Amino acid sequence: MKEIRLPARWRAVVATGVALSIGLAAGPAMSAGGTDPDADKILRSMSTYLGGLSAVSVNADIDVEFIDLDGQKLQLSSFATVAVERPGKLSIHRRGAFADARILLDGNTLTISSVDHNAYLEVEGPETIDDALRSIPLETGLVAPGGDLFYAEPYPGLVSDVTSSAYRGMTYMNGIKAHYLTFREAQLDWQLWVQEGDTPLPLKYVITSKWVTGAPQYAIRYSGWNTQPTFGADQFKFSPQEGAKKVDSISVDLVGEFMIEEKQ
Repeated sequence: MKEIRLPARWRAVVATGVALSIGLAAGPAMSAGGTDPDADKILRSMSTYLGGLSAVSVNADIDVEFIDLDGQKLQLSSFATVAVERPGKLSIHRRGAFADARILLDGNTLTISSVDHNAYLEVEGPETIDDALRSIPLETGLVAPGGDLFYAEPYPGLVSDVTSSAYRGMTYMNGIKAHYLTFREAQLDWQLWVQEGDTPLPLKYVITSKWVTGAPQYAIRYSGWNTQPTFGADQFKFSPQEGAKKVDSISVDLVGEFMIEEKQ
């Protein structure tokens, strides 16, 4: 496979951090003006359903757009698997052109590892999935795929900055009948496709940086939802590869490539 190479002069303008920042802090519910009660009802239903699951797993295909200095829009893709066991166990494995990353929370320790560099960072303290999702971007700048959907209570954070919303009707996503919802904020627009019926699961999530030239997007397609998964004993346990280095910090650049600072 031909390796993807990005010129150093590229200016990455996609909002790669917003997938978590939308939901970092709980805020007030949407004001009445400009909001659609049907969109709000479905968003609440999805949030309540997801937050009420004791365990869940899902696959995520992620597309991140960039605009180069010549104005050409490019799209980088990655794939992630996510496993959640509430309240304090989380597993994310994300693979893309520039990073192969694993994130594990075992209820006491958050471990972030770079498979490519055979290096890992341990963060003591996070006891819940919410704590871990707040810690990951602060520790690394790495964006968890749609992390704001996996909080114990997703709804307050999702709507904290929303100025208007709309219910756009029914459509199909991955062959599944879904509600199509749109939301607006001062700096961002975002869209959500939610499965119809008694299992209101998110099927697609798109965030647009509308005031950035070219309006780049961060898009996630979810598939293979399992709301009654059975996890093995080692699902959330970190086992270093042979020769793995414990490091002081792990960070990612604008295209998601890891930068490692080794312990002295």
